[in-house]
Amino acid sequence: MAIGPRLLICTQAVDLDDPVLGFFHRWIAEFAKHCEHVHVICLKEGRHELPENVTVHSLGKPRKSPADSRGLDKAKARMFYVRNFYRHIIALRDEYDAVFVHMNPEYVVLGGWFWRLWNKKVGLWYVHKRVAPYLRIADMFANVVFTANTESIRLKSNKVVPVGHGIDTSIFKPRTEAGDASLRILTIGRISPSKRVMEMLQVLDVLHERGVPFTFAIAGGPITSADKSYEARMRAEISKSPYAAGVHILGPVSHGEVPDLLAKADVFLNLSETGGVDKAVLEALAASVPTVTTNETFREMLSQYGLFVEKYSPESVADALLRAHGTDMAELRATVEREHSLARLIPAILTKLGS
Repeated sequence: MAIGPRLLICTQAVDLDDPVLGFFHRWIAEFAKHCEHVHVICLKEGRHELPENVTVHSLGKPRKSPADSRGLDKAKARMFYVRNFYRHIIALRDEYDAVFVHMNPEYVVLGGWFWRLWNKKVGLWYVHKRVAPYLRIADMFANVVFTANTESIRLKSNKVVPVGHGIDTSIFKPRTEAGDASLRILTIGRISPSKRVMEMLQVLDVLHERGVPFTFAIAGGPITSADKSYEARMRAEISKSPYAAGVHILGPVSHGEVPDLLAKADVFLNLSETGGVDKAVLEALAASVPTVTTNETFREMLSQYGLFVEKYSPESVADALLRAHGTDMAELRATVEREHSLARLIPAILTKLGS
């Protein structure tokens, strides 16, 4: 039974098939369990299967075009979206009591004066190291800024509240499928220099030289033009390697495909330099997949298992991968469920918005 406020959510996309934001569909469904009604304003609306007490309002961006379906250029399209945003928040103003904005402080900047005038409490979710000007302005209008933990945001504000990451642990089950003799390595995430996929190939070179049989699956794709150039170099490196047949570039995957990928992996590899609590690492741990990472955020959690690599070198990461294979992750899975589960996160957010 719904127990919380009537909520307005503002987000980038409502689309089960979106490789980056598909997970947020599950957040909306969880909010709906606790709210009388949930209105969602999104830039892009795709495939969704949401409860009856959820209404989705699209700002009009088609799934594959930078401009709207009327063929407008980017500047005109942006104005089109802004007008639609104001039209929705004004028309719906008597149908929501509080506002939750996901990762887009621009929405808070645009709607802040109106929401303050109408006495709507505003919460912003933000997990990123970059402190953009929009974020600083949004902080003035928001009542609370939610983040995963203290290392997930660099904004200095007494409004920042760490609440965990919101992993839907119910869909990530401990792996029961037995592997073969090969070490099945998986990485998931954007293909970009910050994710250090090229460095992962250096680790594979070491494993190959040691005679370790392995496969390596890369799930994710590039976003920017720089990312695309990086991907081209990565593919060229793979094509001339002696283990090319064992490397599988899967491209972008929907969030719904991630549990199956993890169920087939022996080890998850993350060499991200971006810092913060990486959702992909938590999802791997929720699936009880041993995870090797250089991400400083996971030092305390993974060091005791020998899975945190203090200083990157191909040899040190290769050693950690071999240590990881077969490591019992039951305790870490319990930690993720206790500290980062979606079932815990949503009530915590609503409690803050209602207080």
